[in-house]
Amino acid sequence: MSSRLVYSTETGRLCPDCSQPLSACACKAAARARPQGDGNVRVARESKGRGGKTVTLVRRLALDAAALAALGKQLRSACGAGGTVKDGVIEIQGDHCDLVIENLKKMGYSPKRIGG
Repeated sequence: MSSRLVYSTETGRLCPDCSQPLSACACKAAARARPQGDGNVRVARESKGRGGKTVTLVRRLALDAAALAALGKQLRSACGAGGTVKDGVIEIQGDHCDLVIENLKKMGYSPKRIGG
């Protein structure tokens, strides 16, 4: 069993993976910068756990956080609805699946509708 240094009085907490100070950790920054998704864009409508409110979800976009936020803003303004970007998923308030798919096709993506 190997022991690992987790705290230094000079630098504070250390990353468990690369043993660098958390402020200078390279592995966490690389993980955040890596886009999530495989490029197969999925558009779904969901209402479970939302108090009966319907939202349109766009998943599996291989974009970084800034590009995903910009795309989310474009889609929300095209739909005339509110929404957010959480955990790599664009959420748009209301049932706008067809409109979102149409706009994503114009932008060069090949989205597929999943669910009902």
